[in-house]
Amino acid sequence: MGDAIDVTIIRLGAQGDGVADCADGARFVPGGLPGERWRLDGSEFKRLFDSPDRIAPVCRHFGVCGGCMSQHMSDAIYRGWKHAVVVQAFQHRGIKADVQPVVRIGAGSRRRAFLGVERNGSKIAIGLREEGQHSLVDMLECAVLDPLIVAAIPNLKQMARIAMPDRKSGRLVVTKLDAGLDVSFDNGVKLLHPDERAALAGLADAAKIVRLTVAGDPIVTRSDPTLTIGGVAVDVPPSIFLQAVPEAERLLIEFVLAAVPKKSKRAVDLFSGLGTFAFPLAQTLQVLAVDSDKRAIEALQVASNRTKGLKPVESKVRDLFREPLSPKELEGFDLAVFDPPRAGAAEQAERLARSKVPVIVAVSCAPATLARDARTLMDGGYKMGPVTPIDQFVYSPHIEAVAVFKR
Repeated sequence: MGDAIDVTIIRLGAQGDGVADCADGARFVPGGLPGERWRLDGSEFKRLFDSPDRIAPVCRHFGVCGGCMSQHMSDAIYRGWKHAVVVQAFQHRGIKADVQPVVRIGAGSRRRAFLGVERNGSKIAIGLREEGQHSLVDMLECAVLDPLIVAAIPNLKQMARIAMPDRKSGRLVVTKLDAGLDVSFDNGVKLLHPDERAALAGLADAAKIVRLTVAGDPIVTRSDPTLTIGGVAVDVPPSIFLQAVPEAERLLIEFVLAAVPKKSKRAVDLFSGLGTFAFPLAQTLQVLAVDSDKRAIEALQVASNRTKGLKPVESKVRDLFREPLSPKELEGFDLAVFDPPRAGAAEQAERLARSKVPVIVAVSCAPATLARDARTLMDGGYKMGPVTPIDQFVYSPHIEAVAVFKR
């Protein structure tokens, strides 16, 4: 106890931890809020009094589940923290960005869940990993997932008893599609006997699961596993990337469409995925969609070919990290949209910065790499408009953001 020190939390860090300035540098206090006094004793943390901005968490698992970091924050503190994460990311790149207020998305809205699953005899645990630990928190409720996913957990446990060998762990991906849930046991599974496949099919049918896949093997498909994207029904491959929340997707589409220059004819959708932006743009423009995921591009093209009323949509399978579109290839496009993975689009941004594309829309789930790519575009002669944060990842340290750049 002789090494114990009392500290005052002065701000929040990017991951939602409280930060105290000490003689030996900044100390990060999990769960700390500005203004609170904490006692630090080695790896032990004790809160001495509460901030008036501390509220009761909405989920019983908060504090041990790795999914949420901020259920204890008041709305004002929460919005300010997420806003500051975006502001500071741009400041780090020497950019004084006009960061708009955070657009909040409601809880219970996430349509995609990557869940851990463990079997120990007849006992099955399904949920998210404990923060900083390998142990799995068995999910009894969840404040961020769509209620349909949470309600399916008991049925998913029954399936796991059949699909997984004893004393094994794996990953389970659950997605809410138009007609119901798409369930994929991605790994940690066993070779299934015919009677086990039949039992799984029966459970899936009883639970009204649209499609059940085990290690890439389709066990049952009850109806078309489609998702409507930009008014187009797209066949969704198992475990493929999707925008996490439908409402956030709608808002992002609105931003992209609002940025289309007048009299535009052609747009390019880089890191297109299944066509989140390609299909809305194709209502009025010819579109080139480019992504490295062959399954996504094939699904996008099939959906485009069978949908009447769209302008021509061309698609390409191409790794834009290794082979970005060149300034020459970007000639003739009136609008470019890029929505890369968390690593950003450094190489593609550099090519865009040397292009003549009049308007570029950047969408990102990582403010740090968005700011890096924005710096590249601005150094190439583009002017950045306001940056809008969209709180697609409720209660987590992550935040989506969108910005428009004009020549």
